Amino acid sequence: MNGGQIIAGVLKQHNIQHLFTLCGGHIAPIYVEAEKQGIRITDVRDEASAVFAADAIGRLTGIPGVAAVTAGPGVTNSITALKNAQMAQSPVLLLGGATATLLRGRGALQDIDQKALVQPHVKWLGRARRQRDIAPLLNKALQISLSGTPGPVFLELPVDLLYEEATVREWYGMKNTGARSLGEKALQWYINRHVNGLFRGMEHYQAPLPLKARTPGFSDQEVRAVSQALHESERPLCIISSGAMMRPQEVQALSKAVQQLGIPVYLSGMARGLAGHSNAVQYRHKRRKALKEADCILLCGVPVDFRLDYGRHLGRKARKIAINRSRRELRKNISPHTAILADPGQFLIALAREEAALPDWSEWKKALLQREAEREAEISKMADQPVEGINPIALFLQMEKAMPANSVLIADGGDFAATASYTLRPRAPLGWLDPGAFGTLGVGGGFALGAALHDPGNHIWIIYGDGSAAYSLMEFDTFRKYGMKVCAVIGNNGSWEQIARDQVTMLGTDTATVLPKSDYHQIAQAFGAAGERVESLDDFGAAMQRAIEHMDQGIPYIINAVIGSTPFREGSISM
Repeated sequence: MNGGQIIAGVLKQHNIQHLFTLCGGHIAPIYVEAEKQGIRITDVRDEASAVFAADAIGRLTGIPGVAAVTAGPGVTNSITALKNAQMAQSPVLLLGGATATLLRGRGALQDIDQKALVQPHVKWLGRARRQRDIAPLLNKALQISLSGTPGPVFLELPVDLLYEEATVREWYGMKNTGARSLGEKALQWYINRHVNGLFRGMEHYQAPLPLKARTPGFSDQEVRAVSQALHESERPLCIISSGAMMRPQEVQALSKAVQQLGIPVYLSGMARGLAGHSNAVQYRHKRRKALKEADCILLCGVPVDFRLDYGRHLGRKARKIAINRSRRELRKNISPHTAILADPGQFLIALAREEAALPDWSEWKKALLQREAEREAEISKMADQPVEGINPIALFLQMEKAMPANSVLIADGGDFAATASYTLRPRAPLGWLDPGAFGTLGVGGGFALGAALHDPGNHIWIIYGDGSAAYSLMEFDTFRKYGMKVCAVIGNNGSWEQIARDQVTMLGTDTATVLPKSDYHQIAQAFGAAGERVESLDDFGAAMQRAIEHMDQGIPYIINAVIGSTPFREGSISM
C-alpha cells in the first residue's frame, strides 16, 4: 500500500468527488490513486486555480473542496487562493507535497519551510511523519475545515510517505549491502532505522472512521426572543450574506424560510439569488438609507466590516441582532443587542417554523419598493447615455434578458464586476460566486471550473474586467479540454478603471492604470474554443446567442466587449 491509496480512501469515505491539481512528482501518487478510486481529477494551468476551484466546490456542496499541489513553488503559488478561502470562510483541504523526511533541511529540491508560510492562512495545519499518521490527520483536517466557522486546512505530505515501502527503500539505497567501513555501516543502520519508523504499524492498516464536524447550536429561547423583537418592530430589515450559506444542502429550505418570514431582505455575497430571480421580499438598492431607518436589523452571516462602513451604515437606535458561526465576527465593530453564535441559515429556518403570523410591514415595504423603482429608473437612464464604446450598464441589462435560467455568475474584477452586481440578477440560490472580503482578482477561472463540475448542465458566466481576466484566461485550455459550458464576458476599456477613476481625480495622473485594448478572444481560439470582439450593443446581443450555442456544444466562449466609462460607480473605492 502507498500513501496515495490511503489518502484516496479517506477522501472517498468523506464523499469527496473532485480533486484539483497541477501535476508534480512530489504528489503523483495522490491524484493517480484518487482517480483509481473514482474521484474525478481535474488538472489546471495554475495552482491558484486549483485552490479557487476547490473553494467553489466547498461553497456549492458544503463538503470540503480538495486541491493537491507539489512542494515549494506549488505551495507558494497557492497562498493567495488559500487566504481568499480563509476570509470567505470556505471549507478547503490543501494537500501539499514536501521533500523526503530524511532530506529535510539538506538542500533538497523545493525544500522550504512550508508550514511557516501557510500557517497564518489556515484554520489548522499538520505534517505527516509516518505513513500510519496520514489517515487520522486527514480525518482531523476535514473535521476542522467544516466545524464552527468553515475554512481552509493544510496537510503536508513528504514524498517518501506517498510511495510504497519497497520503492522508498530503493531510493535510500538500502538494497546496497556492500557497506565496508564503520561509517558506512552506521549510516546504513541509521537509514534503515528511519525507514522502519516511516512504515511501522502499516502491516495491519485499517482506515479510521470519519469524524463528525461540529456546528454551534441555538436554543428555542433564542428563537422566541428574535420572534418577539420582530413582532415589536415597525421597520425590520434582514441582511443575509455568505455566512448564512454554509449548508448548501439546506439552501431550498432557507430560501422558503426567507420568503415565508416576509422580512424585507438584502442579499450579498453567496446569498445573492437566495430568493430566486426576483421576489417581493428582496430589495437591491438604497440599502444604506434603509439601514439608517430600520428599527430592527438582523445580521445573518454578515460581518460588520468595510462593506457596512464598520457599522456606521446601521441606525444608532435600531435593535441589532447578530447571528453568526464566527465568534469573532458576531461583535466585530458592533455591540449587538442580541448575539447568537449559531448557523444563521439553520436559525432562519427554525424561526420560520416558529412563526405563524408575523406583521406584514406593508407601509415600510411600500417605501422600500418606491426607492427600488426610483433607482431602477436611474439605472435605465444611465444605460441610455452615449459613451465611447458599449455602455456597460446597457450591456448588463441586455445580458440580464439573454441569460438562460440555468446560469451561474462568477464575478472577477473591480469596476465591471461591481456594476454587474447592481444589474444582473442571479437566477437561483447558489447562482453567484465572488471572492468575498479579500477582494481577490483571479478567482474567475477556478471558480468557473468548480461551478461547471458541480452542475455540468449550467451555463457558467465569468464577468471579467480586462485587468482581472489576465490572471486566469489560461484556464480556457482547461475548459476546452473538458468540454465545459463556460463563457467569459470581458469588459475591455483599456484601464484598471476602479483605480484609475479616483487616482486621476485625486493624484492627477493615470500612471500604471492603462491597458491595451487587446484581442483577448483570440486566447480562446488558440485553445480550440471560440470567441469574438464586439464594439456595439447590437453586436453584443448577437454574441450572447452565439456564446450559448457554443456552450451547449461544450465549446467555451469569450465575448471581448469594448466598453466605455460611466459615472455609475464614482467614489466607490473601499478602504
